[in-house]
Amino acid sequence: MLALTYHGRRDVRVENVPDPGLQQPDDIVLRVTATAICGSDLHLYRGKIPAMQDGDILGHEFMGVVEECGPGVARVKKGDRVVIPFVIACGDCFFCAQQQYAACETTNPDRGSLLMQRKHITPPAALFGYSHLYGGVPGGQAELVRVPKANVGPFPVPGSLSDERVLFLSDILPTGYQAVESAGVGRGSTVAIFGAGPVGMMTAASARLLGAERIFMIDQADYRLAFAQQAYGIEPIDFSECEPSERILELTGGRGVDASIDAVGFEAKGSATETALTALKVETSSGASLRQCIAVTRRGGSVSIPGVYAGYLHAFMLGDAFDKGLRFSMGQTHVQRYLPRLLEHVENGELQPEVIISHRMKLADAARGYEMFEAMQDECRKVVLTP
Repeated sequence: MLALTYHGRRDVRVENVPDPGLQQPDDIVLRVTATAICGSDLHLYRGKIPAMQDGDILGHEFMGVVEECGPGVARVKKGDRVVIPFVIACGDCFFCAQQQYAACETTNPDRGSLLMQRKHITPPAALFGYSHLYGGVPGGQAELVRVPKANVGPFPVPGSLSDERVLFLSDILPTGYQAVESAGVGRGSTVAIFGAGPVGMMTAASARLLGAERIFMIDQADYRLAFAQQAYGIEPIDFSECEPSERILELTGGRGVDASIDAVGFEAKGSATETALTALKVETSSGASLRQCIAVTRRGGSVSIPGVYAGYLHAFMLGDAFDKGLRFSMGQTHVQRYLPRLLEHVENGELQPEVIISHRMKLADAARGYEMFEAMQDECRKVVLTP
């Protein structure tokens, strides 16, 4: 089969690799019909995530048709059309019982990774196509993929809905929704979203769904800000033209927003000093967007972090956060918890996640898709690949 494989920094290739097969009784083999390049895939592409190996198959946003089922699979059957959560969860452990699927304590077999060597860190759930920190499970930017824990993950979707309408239920739509819900956003809320990438877009869509009154979005990609303004009614702020925190405080009468959301993560552009520290591996992130979140959030407000962070962060404004009494929420998405309700919103037309798609390409052209997405060429917002 064809699959997109990792071979080092900015070196991904579509290659012929062996077809996957069933390994456990509750596995399925999925024939992929649509997959997407996620913003967090760019962290891998840029060589920012450790524990990658040559030949690893990338991709964690995908869906398709069940090709083969193990004898222990009861939830789906051959021929079913399903979307796959990017988090692999067992459904039975302490955390899964609390619907904290991203904290599943059984699915990540890689206890020898860099992350596991930090003894105070317990293993996270396995993720598809996202390094051996998260289990080294082959991803879905491929023609076929083995899906473990098929009684918990694969989610049947109606045939009346196109692939593009439901594909983002695999990751970015639940991620944006969880970020907004965790921040306590409701009717009349004011929100600042840092980052106008796909997760930022889905965060804005979810904030509107839950009744936010004003949504500020901060980025420097003018075409993405313009799209978000048209699609979600955000108030755009170009951080290359002004200091975002000063502008938002001015627009909110000095109080700040009820909630801020960091949809950028650890690759946010920081100062020259921070760039040097990152290059020397003294730290792994500038923390620039997180500091802005703290600065713009009102006293007693919330900061939510769906953006990926890894390793250490200096200059965290803990004193300011404490003084303001801020609440923080963060982490990988508990996709399985949110899928049913979000599918209803998609079916009802209350959410239209497919509108962010700007480019459709064949899987064979995936390497070019990564180049375009990273460089924001041709006003690229989101790339969907089909085998």
